Amino acid sequence: MIKILFYDTKEYDKELFEKYNKQYNYEIKYLETKLNSETAPLAKGYDAVCIFVNDVADKETLEILKDCGVKLVVLRCAGFNNVDIQNLPDNMSVVRVPGYSPYAVAEHAVALLLSIDRKIYKSYQRTKKYNFTLNGLLGFDIHGKTVGVIGTGKIGKAFINIMKGFGTEILAYDIYPDEKLAQDVGFKYVDLDELYEKSDIISLHCPLTKDNQNMINKEAMNKMKKGVVIINTSRGKLINTDELIEELSKEKIGGLGLDVFDEEEDFFLNDMSNSYYRNADLSVLLSMPNVVITSHQAFFTREALEQIGKISMENIKTFFETGTCENIVK
Repeated sequence: MIKILFYDTKEYDKELFEKYNKQYNYEIKYLETKLNSETAPLAKGYDAVCIFVNDVADKETLEILKDCGVKLVVLRCAGFNNVDIQNLPDNMSVVRVPGYSPYAVAEHAVALLLSIDRKIYKSYQRTKKYNFTLNGLLGFDIHGKTVGVIGTGKIGKAFINIMKGFGTEILAYDIYPDEKLAQDVGFKYVDLDELYEKSDIISLHCPLTKDNQNMINKEAMNKMKKGVVIINTSRGKLINTDELIEELSKEKIGGLGLDVFDEEEDFFLNDMSNSYYRNADLSVLLSMPNVVITSHQAFFTREALEQIGKISMENIKTFFETGTCENIVK
């Protein structure tokens, strides 16, 4: 029987995978603790570990997992920046869920944009107190604006299609441009400098790599329009947070919507309301009137969870039956 150890498990994970495991009958143990070099020895005797976005599978951790007998690291997400693929031990593989629901993430990005633009969060809190004034709630028409989309994979494409429905002009950047997609949907690929210079709204939909870490930095923001709105539902480390806060304080950035944060590991997906532990940069961002932050929930729809459970379990089955899988990370 295949034995799987789940790290960073939430109640919804357990409910989801217990439902799907009725078809597979794997031996599963669920841990709330995150994977790192200190917790990796808990995997001794397991064939696979199943991890999420804030687990750490660096070189040291992977070596420990190998010594424990682990042959497969199962990512129940699309991104794999938290796994040191370059130092993956021999006879160990990594699988992921590449397309669980691009619509979930793209729609959440639009929700962040609308919340910032039309001050939905302010209006909601105000009307709860029976204050129905409009002071401070002025927004702008999205129709007619120029939207810069960085990354045109499945999520970026879904976001572009939604924004086309708003009547916007789309400028896109991708290291692997899909010119047929651009022609069919009606947008233009440009270099990053032109995207920064011309966009009223910029949304990030690219994976995190060593080459694009902190790509949104002071130099990049200096090229942007005053009052630009930035949306990030990808990975927090795409943005240099210290330099972002500096530009926000100068009113260079007109609005910011984040579903990710560069130091989110100890905070996002956890209830910290009764803790005195705080992150200084996160606290500053939460205090700003033109910033909306959600807790890595863009993926969190019924449809996405079902796909994550279904594809993850099938990845495990296929790998242990055949020694390979179409969703292996190369």
